[in-house]
Amino acid sequence: MNQHVSEYLSAGPSFREGEVIERIESFRSRRPRLRDTVVTLAHGAGGKASAALVDAVFVEAFRNPHLENLGDGAVLPLPGGQRLVVSTDSFVVQPLRFPGGSIGHLAVHGTVNDLAMAGATPRWLTAAFVLEEGFPIADLKDIVADMAGAAEAAGVEIVTGDTKVVPKGAADGLFITTTGVGVVPADRDLSPHRVRPGDRVLLSGTIGDHGMAVMLARGDLAIEADIRSDTAAVADVVDRLHAAAPSTRWLRDPTRGGVGTVCNELAQATGLAVVLDEDKLPVRPDVGGACEMLGIDPLYVANEGKFLAVVAPEETDAALAAVRSHPLGTEAAVIGEIAEDPGSTVVVRTPFGGTRIVDMLVGDPLPRIC
Repeated sequence: MNQHVSEYLSAGPSFREGEVIERIESFRSRRPRLRDTVVTLAHGAGGKASAALVDAVFVEAFRNPHLENLGDGAVLPLPGGQRLVVSTDSFVVQPLRFPGGSIGHLAVHGTVNDLAMAGATPRWLTAAFVLEEGFPIADLKDIVADMAGAAEAAGVEIVTGDTKVVPKGAADGLFITTTGVGVVPADRDLSPHRVRPGDRVLLSGTIGDHGMAVMLARGDLAIEADIRSDTAAVADVVDRLHAAAPSTRWLRDPTRGGVGTVCNELAQATGLAVVLDEDKLPVRPDVGGACEMLGIDPLYVANEGKFLAVVAPEETDAALAAVRSHPLGTEAAVIGEIAEDPGSTVVVRTPFGGTRIVDMLVGDPLPRIC
């Protein structure tokens, strides 16, 4: 185990190091329990409360082998060794437009990226709209045009959909739900169960851009910064990664809850430690400054055009070069590694030689950012 992690965990005078590690691993391997009696905003933040709600309500009611994987999409077998991926996502961002994109862009990018994270080539989308009475038709046309452009650029077709209108005050302008379908080539196999100690953690670019762009676009904060959302479809970047690093173990896009929460989900799924190097995390100075002023860790801020990959050590250099060769991946970096201890835990090594544990997101510091 890393010396600094060992020193950090052995600080308690009444326990030996092994006992401390065992207790931490036991605690962190447990799924959060639902204790609330009503739905709160925290249940939509992608952190501990979200996991508890999903487990106690939805998984409990819908339990089946495909659902229990709890990925961003269901991977279903097809004849010939190929697999079908189906993923669905709802979008409630406010404001509907923000620097770098709109709810229309998100509704396409969010779902096609979930397909790509399962190794699939995105093919088709469905789209459902909940419209509030009084919503301007001109604004609706603009958002639908954004969706059409994003779909064309991503190489997918929107093939069916639905529209509902609710009375004024029953919704906040417009909500969109999209479902995506894609096909996984027979030679791709992505799963947290393939992750091994010594594997490297690759991040495709800077973090926190989308969440901070949306927060500042609301105009409630006296912060001036030119921050744009990173919303984009990443399937082309992922294809380059697979070509250069065919043994890639696992992929995930760090949307709600950010890199910190996604890494915790990986640690819990594998029982291993995700060890990140703080000085290797790519954060734009203006995003880092805004996060500091708001007291928010960039690791918990949402992204809409980035992904995390766990790659084999011998393929790390090729993987990084492949991602950087794409315009969406020029600032990609290897930000950490997988270790055996402390199990089911995310640890950040600081530039000063210390360490800190990163837990799953608690609460909802950035509501309605996607």
